[in-house]
Amino acid sequence: MNKLKLAAIGCGYRTQIYASLAADMPKYYELVAAADPVEYRTERIREISKNPVFRCFKDANEILAQNKLADVMIVGTQDAFHFEPCKRAMERGYNILLEKPIAQSIDEVIELESVANNLDRKVLVCHVLRYTPFYRKIKEIVNSGVLGEIISLNANEGVEPWHHSHSFVRGPYAVTEKATPMIVAKCCHDMDLLSWLLEQNCVAISSFGTLSHFNKKNAPKGSPVRCTDGCPVGTTCMYNAMEYAGKRRDVWLSAVWDNAMKATHEEIVDYLKKSQWGRCVYKCDNNTVDHQVLTLLFEKDITATFTMTAFERERHLEIFGTEGILKAGEFYRKFTGNDIIVVKHNSDAATTYKIEQTAGCDDHMGGDLGLMTELYSQMTGEGPEQMQSSISQSVQSHVMAFAAEEARLSGKVVNLSEFYSRHQKT
Repeated sequence: MNKLKLAAIGCGYRTQIYASLAADMPKYYELVAAADPVEYRTERIREISKNPVFRCFKDANEILAQNKLADVMIVGTQDAFHFEPCKRAMERGYNILLEKPIAQSIDEVIELESVANNLDRKVLVCHVLRYTPFYRKIKEIVNSGVLGEIISLNANEGVEPWHHSHSFVRGPYAVTEKATPMIVAKCCHDMDLLSWLLEQNCVAISSFGTLSHFNKKNAPKGSPVRCTDGCPVGTTCMYNAMEYAGKRRDVWLSAVWDNAMKATHEEIVDYLKKSQWGRCVYKCDNNTVDHQVLTLLFEKDITATFTMTAFERERHLEIFGTEGILKAGEFYRKFTGNDIIVVKHNSDAATTYKIEQTAGCDDHMGGDLGLMTELYSQMTGEGPEQMQSSISQSVQSHVMAFAAEEARLSGKVVNLSEFYSRHQKT
């Protein structure tokens, strides 16, 4: 068995997770190189690799100027910087493990699909939820036919209030024009799951949503621009940035500040006084929606709804078939002890499923591990068309998400076929 050599462009939180998982599978992978403007991050990948000849580069230009160094290039940069390094890496001969979303605009998404197809490159998009035991069990149930013919589906994603404030109010996804729309940045996972579970193309989408809570009109009286400046409601506000110095240091602060776990309390406070994560969530420059609803029509007249909200936790799913219904998700797990509940229409008895949690939310319920476990077979298989989440499969979810944003802004129903054709280069 030949090892797959892995290199990386962008060495932040997500790439470090993939690198750590790859390093734990030395039979399959060898980490050989990485590029990032922050030297600490490339050094972190070097440490993870345990490879004495590992090579570090200062940016994408430098690593892509070399002769081909690996079989697969991990592109883990911020959303706005996926397109160029991914395209150039394919042109240099690399297959790609690409963090979602594919690119910042639908035009770039479709162009990357075209480049991959023309060059016969394999591009595995990190739709990690496909690889979780939870969603794979749901897929198994749907495919078994126990629900009959699927007629409709409801799904929602609860971003969770703190997570939303961290990433989409204070963080890098707060301003849509600098990243991607919320429905793309956070929910292209969900669009992927819908099309994967239903195995039908989406035909049309309508959407409504806005920024209702995280704005100046909801700022507490007397609140300063920064939480470090003595807020009168600081002790009761659930978004107090000073929590980054306490229970929010691990995971949240460490995801955006390399020195978080080594810093003293005073150093963290000083960081919050200067960084975007120290700001009052009601006085930021954010314009990303904090709730959005989609109505979707799929082939075979299957209808679906999807709700994204900052004010719920985790994902939930309801599937309605001609023979039975399925309900699943965090709410059911927490309050019934079961992850998935299936009830046939001709019976009051429920079939329940408990899914072993192989990992927590930080590892996408085991999805990150599942992705890296299957990366080898996906990249060493016959061709791109055999992949479970190839770029061509993943483009559908991105078309759905970008079309949903157009529907939200225009107030119109968007036809997916027309939308895709309009953005294809002639």
